[in-house]
Amino acid sequence: MGGRVWALVSLALVFFLLAHPAFAHAVAQGDKGYIQEISGPHIVPFVYLGAKHMVTGYDHILFLLGVIFFLYGMKEIGLYVTLFAVGHSSTMLLGVWFDFGLNSYIIDAIIGFSVVYKALDNLGAFQRWFGVQPDTRIATLIFGLLHGFGLASKILDYDIAPEGLWVNLLSFNVGVEIGRLLALAAILAVMTRWRRRPAFVRQAYAVNVLMMTAGFALMGYQIAGYVLA
Repeated sequence: MGGRVWALVSLALVFFLLAHPAFAHAVAQGDKGYIQEISGPHIVPFVYLGAKHMVTGYDHILFLLGVIFFLYGMKEIGLYVTLFAVGHSSTMLLGVWFDFGLNSYIIDAIIGFSVVYKALDNLGAFQRWFGVQPDTRIATLIFGLLHGFGLASKILDYDIAPEGLWVNLLSFNVGVEIGRLLALAAILAVMTRWRRRPAFVRQAYAVNVLMMTAGFALMGYQIAGYVLA
C-alpha cells in the first residue's frame, strides 16, 4: 500500500508539472465567455464556478498541500486553512469590488513563489540557511492575500457585469470554500494513510522537492510571459 500511495502522490505532482502553466490561476475560457455574457445575480452558477476554480487550480492545491504537509491536529489544520481562506477571500472580493488588480503575470509568478517558499519551509531550509524560522501563520495569511489578488485580477480581466456583482462575488467565494474543503478532504485522506508508512520521511523530502520544482516552473513561465508581453 505504501508504494501505491507514493506512486499516487508522485503522479499527481508530475501532472502539476506537465499541466499548462497558463491555467494555474485562470478561469477556463468557456467560463470566461459565460461571465462576460451574463448580468444580474446568478447564485448557483457562480458557486459552481468558484468550486471548479478551486479544485482545478493546481497552484492553490499545491500550496494547500504544502501548508498541511506536516500538520497533524485538525485544530491546527483548521487554523491554517482559515488564515489562507480569510486572506484569499478578502483580496478577491475587495479587489473586484474596488476594481483593483495587479498585473496577472506578476501576481501569478508570486503565487508560484508561494509554492516554492512553502516547500523550502517544509524542508527546513530557512532554519539551516538563516538560523531563523519565519512565522508560518503570518506567511500563510500573506500568501492567501496574494492568491486572492491573483483571482481578482483574472475576474477583472473578464469584465464581469456590475449588475448583481456583490451577490455573484459572494456566491463565487462560497464555491471556492466548498472546493477548498473538497480538496482538503482528498489531500488528508491520502496523507493520513501515507504518514503511517515507515518511508514517509524519506518520500516527503522528494515530494517537497517536486513541489518546489513545480513552483519554479510556474514562476519561470509567468516571468517569461511578462517579459515577452
